[in-house]
Amino acid sequence: MISPVLPTYARAPLSFVEGSGPWLIDESGRRHLDLCAGIAVNALGHAHPRLVAALESQARRLWHTSNLYRIPNQERLARRLTEATFADTVFFANSGTETIELAIKMARRRAHAAGERERTRILTFEGCFHGRSTGAIAASGAPKMVEGFGPLMPGFDHAPWNDLEAARALVGPQTAAILVEPIQGEGGVRVADPAFLQGLRALADESGALLILDEIQTGVGRTGKLFAHEHYGIRPDIMTVAKGIGGGFPLGALLATEEAAAAMTAGSHGSTYGGNPLACAVGCAVMDEVLAEGFLDRVAEAGRRLRAGLEALAARHPAVLGGVRGMGLMLGLECRVPVGRLVAAGYDAGVLVAPAAQDVARVLPPLIIADEEIDEGLARLEAAAAALEAAEAKDQEARA
Repeated sequence: MISPVLPTYARAPLSFVEGSGPWLIDESGRRHLDLCAGIAVNALGHAHPRLVAALESQARRLWHTSNLYRIPNQERLARRLTEATFADTVFFANSGTETIELAIKMARRRAHAAGERERTRILTFEGCFHGRSTGAIAASGAPKMVEGFGPLMPGFDHAPWNDLEAARALVGPQTAAILVEPIQGEGGVRVADPAFLQGLRALADESGALLILDEIQTGVGRTGKLFAHEHYGIRPDIMTVAKGIGGGFPLGALLATEEAAAAMTAGSHGSTYGGNPLACAVGCAVMDEVLAEGFLDRVAEAGRRLRAGLEALAARHPAVLGGVRGMGLMLGLECRVPVGRLVAAGYDAGVLVAPAAQDVARVLPPLIIADEEIDEGLARLEAAAAALEAAEAKDQEARA
């Protein structure tokens, strides 16, 4: 008999009832150090006082009116984002997937309005992940994402990751946009080479296409900059943002230049819940924290400490762990055994990490994690790796 909750997740045998900072407490009262942060969502940890205050204050006043009317919190958050970034305008949604759908529409609409109706194709990259909607899975093209869900939305080309020349060969007069993640999260924490990302910016300019950056997982301070593309010295035409911007409250945003967004006129897109007063009150509080003096410098410092610790950990346990990838507090720990085994060993050790492709464990702690909490997380991962190493040795003995 099917579960009352649609069984599309292989859920861990854990149920959490409370959280504080980087800690989660399960039903038995056991504390777990959260180095997953809801898959890079809980940027300020659990129950952050500023976010709680913003949500409670707004909840007592007004929850929802729809986008038929002006929403002051939405306008305030849009101003914060445009002042801090390349963008001239912002559309608010409820999730990253929704922002990707709008990015696809915006790129095609812009070409249509310019009389270039053949410009409908969008270039994406092997290993990408842009969400679970039919448009987003077509953008990915990965068999595990698309099998059984056809016919797919047409108009996507797929190039190998970090291969600028292959991308160049696929871009032409039919290309409306290039869509890329600065760091592939689900794809295994694969970091774009500077020459690759900078080359894609130049390629978009040369061809008349738009550059769309998916910063859903990399954005809002995760890499030690407000957005990851700042490390590369480039600016997108469109950027999709979600996860950390709501600190745990569902919120997504598409940021765009005026030129990229000009064809999106009244009635061309909409959202019932997107940018509601509750979500945007929390979003404003998140931005206040992340843009506070010294916050991003601290994230970068924490990222260096965590990376050094993970590299030392891998060196001590070479039978089960490999190298470390990533940037800031978006790190990937390569596993020499199936990543699910490390994740499960982490459950036993009271530390949470998230699996990704290529047998990589994502380490994505809240941005507010302190040095002593990083050290505690490393100690718990050490226990998990040691247990896994012992189990591997036992298995090898049994096979011998």
